[in-house]
Amino acid sequence: MTESAKQHALARSVAQLTDWSTRLRWQEVPADIRRRAALIFLDDFAAMVAARDEPELIALRRQIELHAGPGEATVFDGGARRVDRYSAALGNGTAADWCELDGGYRPVVCHAALYCIPAILAEAEASGKRLDEMLLALLVGYETVARVANAFAFPALRLHPHGGLATIGAAAAIARLRGLDAERAAAAIGSAATMVLPGPFGHAVEGALIRNVWPGICAQNGIRAADWAQIGITGTPSSLFEVLAGILNAECVPEALTGRLGTEWAVTKGYHKMHACCQYGHSTVEAALEAIRETGPLPAGAVRSIRVETHEKGRKLDNPAPATTLAAKFSTQHIAAATVAYGHAGAAAFHAGTLTDSGMSRLRETVSIAPYLPELPAPNDRPARVTITLEDGRSLRGECLSARGGEDRPFSAEEIVEKARGNLDGAYPKAADILAPLQEEDAEMPSMDWATLVKAFSTS
Repeated sequence: MTESAKQHALARSVAQLTDWSTRLRWQEVPADIRRRAALIFLDDFAAMVAARDEPELIALRRQIELHAGPGEATVFDGGARRVDRYSAALGNGTAADWCELDGGYRPVVCHAALYCIPAILAEAEASGKRLDEMLLALLVGYETVARVANAFAFPALRLHPHGGLATIGAAAAIARLRGLDAERAAAAIGSAATMVLPGPFGHAVEGALIRNVWPGICAQNGIRAADWAQIGITGTPSSLFEVLAGILNAECVPEALTGRLGTEWAVTKGYHKMHACCQYGHSTVEAALEAIRETGPLPAGAVRSIRVETHEKGRKLDNPAPATTLAAKFSTQHIAAATVAYGHAGAAAFHAGTLTDSGMSRLRETVSIAPYLPELPAPNDRPARVTITLEDGRSLRGECLSARGGEDRPFSAEEIVEKARGNLDGAYPKAADILAPLQEEDAEMPSMDWATLVKAFSTS
């Protein structure tokens, strides 16, 4: 197929996708998919709230408030402050990926829910939408951006998806939340494609905190794309192709936008995270935990070396001296060392103090990274093998072919709810009680709008 033919085929596929998404009704969505959407919403919302005490995020939100418009949407920092919807989307979107506890879409590099939820939260509270309308918008946005991610293949780990895809997911979700027709929804998606941020993937490994802000910028830009589509300020039907393929040099497969549409749901191929670091390092975490199962956490002085054999994406996380907590979460050396030292890879293992701690610095220096061979097909395409050599000469070994959390080794709904409750209870004591039951069989959707529910989150 010629480039011109692909361009026209993609435009037709976008029109078909938005025709489907604008006609979709919540009651028509299979019950298991509705429950899946509710669980993803709970998990990612809680991951956003978990970042509330990060000092840089606090400073950023204070700066946003200095110039914010009249209050119409909540900043979810444990309080009840409200700002205009665009400022709320920026602040909450920046928080949403800060702790690296949000989920993702496993087949390609894409955190689809992250790209939708901050915009949905702000728009729904400002416009009086109900939770079922929000979850439908999440499904549509998730499906749209996951399909776009499948349709455009970028060179591995060059363009970070948080900048390259998030505006598209936000625009699709807001178009559905507002009930835009198929033509305007397609226009919003096309406009959103012209507002992508070409952020380098390497910024995460280097620890550049601007990477955490990209989802927030994209969330507010996605709302704007829907705003402008309603008044005729748009791109063109070929904008998506021209930007992602023509400028950013992705390979385009137009049929990926519509294949098995309505019968195969992207949310079923998502993953959840218990470890507060890049998912490419989760197999290293699990392999290290297996290695120290008998000994428990090890002090730096007891360890001579840590060898991590891992997949290609894990080997890209090569930073023995991370300068920020973000860099630590994208450092295979820190991920392995912290797991060995702490016996877990939770938030405390990536606290700012771990960056300069002398024991952690020494442990990171003992870590070597090598290929995991032979390479394995999916779902075992992100494996790790960890060998710890102790000063007394003993060797401890652990291996993980596929980290938990994905379709092949899922966490139970109860485990995700417990994680979310742990992130929410200290900030919004009633939030988990209100949101968690929605992923259960025969759950009843609250009749009140999102703004009313938010007020109830803090009720004692």
